[in-house]
Amino acid sequence: MGKCKVLIVGGTGYIGRRLAKASLAQGHETYILHRPEISGDIDKVEILMSFKMQGAHLVPGSFKDFNSLVEAVKLVDVVICAISGVHIRSHQILLQLKLVEAIKEAGNVKRFLPSEFGMDPGKLIDTAMEPGKVTLDEKMVVRKAIEEAGIPFTYVSANCFAGYFLGGLCQFGKILPSRDVVIIHGDGNKKAIYNNEDDIATYAIKTIDDPRTLNKTIYISPPKNILSQREVVQTWEKLIGKELQKITLSKEDFLDSMKVLDYAQQVGISHYNDVCYEGCLTKFKIGDEEEASKLYPEVKYTTVEDYLKRYV
Repeated sequence: MGKCKVLIVGGTGYIGRRLAKASLAQGHETYILHRPEISGDIDKVEILMSFKMQGAHLVPGSFKDFNSLVEAVKLVDVVICAISGVHIRSHQILLQLKLVEAIKEAGNVKRFLPSEFGMDPGKLIDTAMEPGKVTLDEKMVVRKAIEEAGIPFTYVSANCFAGYFLGGLCQFGKILPSRDVVIIHGDGNKKAIYNNEDDIATYAIKTIDDPRTLNKTIYISPPKNILSQREVVQTWEKLIGKELQKITLSKEDFLDSMKVLDYAQQVGISHYNDVCYEGCLTKFKIGDEEEASKLYPEVKYTTVEDYLKRYV
């Protein structure tokens, strides 16, 4: 199968830059949309220049200029959007409605991957806690627009980003593992799914020209990465040769902390409640034909243990 021409929207962001790297690594002709105002952000400019030196094409465009979106989309076969849906950073999910319109007008796109890369809203929207449910609601609005426009799609459900969850041993607001004390959410036995962000990007790019993934949701749920918080902590304790002091935090006390937080943090608390206290990510079954590590066994994914080794 021939290589694709791929446009990455949000290519300097947390997941976007990994998607750009994976697209280039897999030999696709890669285009990265960049806003004119990015010229004042030296970090993002350096990321763009790095990709340019690796062979990527930099395409000027902006959600504020619809025609520029259409022209950028006309250059490619595949569009991947990675704008942020995380409230504590920035939250722009509904901006994708303009991108959907641009793809519809251009009429040439063979696959669109919208900015999902987290929990599957289609499975969890009915049980998600407020105010975090807003993220899932907005993703469903984008899905509806995509499907009504007849745009070929793949939705990638990547579950938990390792950097946000494993780095802090699944503790809310922490991104480095403790060597002394750990807060256990509830009984700590609810299982979740943790994925290295680079692996997420690798799997996502694998789907873009795979007929098996057309108009489907693909889940990144490698079996060795389906663990409870206690199992994550035990893995860390084994690596450092020391048992941590464990303090249990009840669901009631955890949610009570929301009262003093701002809206963005309340959204984050809601997501943590759904994942760590309710075990939402493992409450439904998926088939082998929907799971990335089974679709692409050639990818050597990063296990939880291997990921935690970086912090030893």
